[in-house]
Amino acid sequence: MLLHVIIAAALALGVTTARADEPFYQGKRLTLLINFAPGGPTDVEGRLLAKHIAKHIAGNPLLIVQNKDGASGMVGATYLGEIGPKDGTMFGYLTGTAWNSVIDPAAFRVPFASYAFVGAQPGNAVYYMRADTPPGIKTPADLMQAEGLVVGGLGADSSKDLLERLTFDMLGLQYRYVTGYRSSNTARLALQNGEINVHSESTPGYFGVVEPSLVKTGKVMPLWYDSTYNGNGFAPLPAMAGKNIMTFPEFYKAVKGGTPSGELWEAYKTNLAVDAQMLRLVAMPPDSPPAAVAALRQALIALNDDADYAADAMTAMQFVPHYEVSANLDQTVRDRLTIAPEMRSFIAGYMKKVAK
Repeated sequence: MLLHVIIAAALALGVTTARADEPFYQGKRLTLLINFAPGGPTDVEGRLLAKHIAKHIAGNPLLIVQNKDGASGMVGATYLGEIGPKDGTMFGYLTGTAWNSVIDPAAFRVPFASYAFVGAQPGNAVYYMRADTPPGIKTPADLMQAEGLVVGGLGADSSKDLLERLTFDMLGLQYRYVTGYRSSNTARLALQNGEINVHSESTPGYFGVVEPSLVKTGKVMPLWYDSTYNGNGFAPLPAMAGKNIMTFPEFYKAVKGGTPSGELWEAYKTNLAVDAQMLRLVAMPPDSPPAAVAALRQALIALNDDADYAADAMTAMQFVPHYEVSANLDQTVRDRLTIAPEMRSFIAGYMKKVAK
């Protein structure tokens, strides 16, 4: 009898040890939530990540993708923190959420800074317009003489719309502002249909769709792009090398002379310091298991060196995303989610004004 007890105890210990050694995601299903509609740049990039990251997650979970769009990405972002399961079975691919949390923290019932951050990817937008905008756009500088400008965006409180309006206002242009498109995909279609004639897209969307189908066919003219800004200075975006497209400060100097100044310029730089540094965030709900966060971080590190992922990204977007991943990423993101109260107040008021 004693021998049986010893054997049973040993077997139980063996099972417990085996379970402890199992990868967190062994036998689990994992959902990637994307906070914009299918077909847009965030969706394309998020699904590409899902396709390739799965093979790097220890335990080989079944990975499915769910889109939850609306309110410039806020519906999906807040769902992740408020309703999403906190057992490690859901993570989010979020665009624009960092900026939304900076400018309107009260919009989050669960503070965004309390989410678990797995990885951050910087991102920049390229601005473009229809070449047939009167009297005809043959060079980017022709924008300054364009008639009937209609700028299209996703939402009055979105980072994309803010930057579009700020740059056009700094240039002193007269334009009509139309917003509320579900994604850049729908805004791009609106531009092709003549509803709007100016839009901006993140570099994956620009390289993957706009450049091959609209720029190279002469339908649109690229204007400028948002360079990288770390709070101290500007730097060109490596992905734009050889594209012959100016940064916004370069464009401004070419058509107006000098450098922009004033509150609009400070608001522009403030946005880039937050949003361009972490346009895309891979995040999990607050209080997600540390083992789950660690497993996804390791997978993201491996994804950064995945040649197949890079090849697919170049085919789909002419751009290979690279994710910032570190053990102290949570604190890094939280430090960036801070701006001066007076600037927050100015930007909040500006967003409420409709461009004429």
